[in-house]
Amino acid sequence: MAKVYDALRRAEEERRKLSDSAAQPVARLEWEPEVAPETAAKAPKPPRESLLRLLWPKRAGDEGAADINKRRIALLQPDSFVAEQFRALRGRVDALETAERRIRTLAVTSAVPGEGKTTASINLALVTALSVGRRVLLIDCDLRRPRVHSTLGLRPKAGLAEVLNGEVTFEEAVVRAEGADLDVLAVRDRPVNPSELLGSPAMRDLITAVAKRYDRVILDTPAALGLPDAKAVGDQCDGLVMVVRADKTRQEDVQSVLELLGRGRMLGVVLNGTSVDQSRYGYLS
Repeated sequence: MAKVYDALRRAEEERRKLSDSAAQPVARLEWEPEVAPETAAKAPKPPRESLLRLLWPKRAGDEGAADINKRRIALLQPDSFVAEQFRALRGRVDALETAERRIRTLAVTSAVPGEGKTTASINLALVTALSVGRRVLLIDCDLRRPRVHSTLGLRPKAGLAEVLNGEVTFEEAVVRAEGADLDVLAVRDRPVNPSELLGSPAMRDLITAVAKRYDRVILDTPAALGLPDAKAVGDQCDGLVMVVRADKTRQEDVQSVLELLGRGRMLGVVLNGTSVDQSRYGYLS
């Protein structure tokens, strides 16, 4: 992980140089009222939509084809440089398996949203499913902002929440990704208690059951900081992979995630957004 820390440190130094060389104007909130100070107390409250867009600039409905295609590059361009990087990641995970430690269930997370953990989950699952005679399952555990179904063009009749609530069986909810030998348990309805569901005995029983049926189960979790969801899922898996984004992820956030999820459970880090000549996406394991 030393290379990742070095890359993050260099990115922070570059940001400091830029901020010291030129004063940056303060960004105004789009809902900031144009009123005098004495009447500011009477100004309307900011709409919740504007606040949410500051935290998550893009929603699933706002995405275009380019955004979605980047998250399934291994399916659309299986011979691309990016796909090869995910094959390398697959190989490194496989190399960590021993007779005493099997890695059947693998959770993928990040420190904060927007660092590429869903892209990593989907593409790692796709290239793993290319292995001959290997059964692979991808589970979307992001019950708050799911993206797996939209990326893979799925319209499930039921999803993870319905399975955990006992409304349907796993067999009734799992679907096959078109163009890939990959089973997917996506998200259909967003429950009001995502953290409780992911940490429930039903979730533990589900992970135990699918680990016996599949050679590799990859779970796309929400970002780890600020929410208990990633830890609830990660504690039930054989290992974790964290995605960090160059020029964005702070080193202290990486340290916080390692302490939260446990260094011993972390199999490795995927550095996303690096500069490479072969591809604009720059996924490196």
